[in-house]
Amino acid sequence: MKIKMALAVLSASLSIASTAAAPIVVHRDPGCGCCEQWAVQVRKQFGRQVTIIDDRQRAGFQRTQGVPAALSSCHTALVDGMVFEGHVPIADMKRVLAQKPRGVRGLAVAGMPMGSPGMEVPGQRAEAYNVMAFGSGGQRLFARHGG
Repeated sequence: MKIKMALAVLSASLSIASTAAAPIVVHRDPGCGCCEQWAVQVRKQFGRQVTIIDDRQRAGFQRTQGVPAALSSCHTALVDGMVFEGHVPIADMKRVLAQKPRGVRGLAVAGMPMGSPGMEVPGQRAEAYNVMAFGSGGQRLFARHGG
């Protein structure tokens, strides 16, 4: 009995560890450079491989992932079963992944606000922008940034 319990705990631990090490996949509008800048930051902060896919059918991909059209941006990332649309700050990604709030499928930053991760331009003032949570629980404000 103790061996079965130990094996179950070990199996669960390995499953969690393998999920945590899974590559991050980013579907982007083909050739979008700011997506690459965002991905560099994600790779550095998560310490994981980031695969970028130029996706001419990304609008369909967004729909299948549950991204509301009003929250659309230039790239959609999948990280540990959650969806991140646009230039979501890494700290917000890590927080939602740790909390896993009920009814939240992902986070989104609509458009491409100046000063958001990947959209930094030296000498340009950051715009204020919102990070929105979305999912079966609807849409709600998750964080405010910039400005």
